[in-house]
Amino acid sequence: MWGEIDPPVKTQPNLCESKDEPELPEENGITFSQICGFHRPADTRQPQQQQQQDTEPVSQAESTCVNDMVEAIARSGSSVKSQQKGDAELTLDQRREELLQQYRSRPLVFLERYHVCLKPQDLSVFAHVSSDPRVLHYGKVIERRAAAFTNRTRVRNQRYAALRALQEGGEYFSDEQMRIREPLLYEQYIGQYLTDEEVLARSQESMLDDAQGGPGAPAGNKGGLTQLLLNSYQERLIQDRLQREQEREDGAREEDEEEEDVIAAQQKDWEPTAEEKALLREEFIGQMHQRFLDGKDKDINYSEVDENPDYDNLDIVSRDEEDRYFDDEDEEEEMENDEEDENMRE
Repeated sequence: MWGEIDPPVKTQPNLCESKDEPELPEENGITFSQICGFHRPADTRQPQQQQQQDTEPVSQAESTCVNDMVEAIARSGSSVKSQQKGDAELTLDQRREELLQQYRSRPLVFLERYHVCLKPQDLSVFAHVSSDPRVLHYGKVIERRAAAFTNRTRVRNQRYAALRALQEGGEYFSDEQMRIREPLLYEQYIGQYLTDEEVLARSQESMLDDAQGGPGAPAGNKGGLTQLLLNSYQERLIQDRLQREQEREDGAREEDEEEEDVIAAQQKDWEPTAEEKALLREEFIGQMHQRFLDGKDKDINYSEVDENPDYDNLDIVSRDEEDRYFDDEDEEEEMENDEEDENMRE
């Protein structure tokens, strides 16, 4: 906490600064016990010499580990200094200088404030204050968060690989199958803008596939009158579910009713162009893909996907997609970490 007074500590160069000391393990292999278990040789400097070195300005002798940590926080957008309204925003150099000063003067407060921005390899720069229980606590928080992120990334990649397999080798993401799973979403993005001819063509195509045991028919189906009756029954189920979902959505719209009626009337009269229909279709498919990736498809046994070794080690998710996927989860995790911090202070 900002108002907390830390015991005076020496900000001696840590184990990252000495060329004679062993290098840290790789990021994924580093553990907090390894960091804090490293003991430096006794300091033999005279008091005056020691004080002069502890207070000297930033130089090339500054720890690479500290510089890397400060750089990451400075670029993260986190607030580093209390400012009045109207004050000029700090430059990147000013943010670096402020962060470095905070770390060198009060490392424990620094760790407490910026731990959400730190990675396991950053823990080495707090080895000189490792006897404080706060260092152990936040070290565990940081390592636990890093491990969870790694696991989520692996799961994300596996689900993306499964999604691509379903796209290439089946009907799971066909219009008809997606309409069965999410009839209201389909109606909002695609169905309501279909012409009568397109609706008729869709129905005929579906019945033809079922009658011939085509791609949309269940495995082992040989077609015939029975399948046509099943298809008709399936259509009634879709329409019943669509009606229930529409009624549920209408019931949730009690506030701003007049404004919503105006918007609904405008949407009803709006006739999208072919290009706009294509964009609506892309957005609908994107939402269906996202539901699959987020684990919201009830028809999927996600344990068979997440634990499938065939999907391991597939680097197929772009950084932007990964960041968007983790945004909400990271916010929830930070809230949980803040609650843990409050419990510790109490």
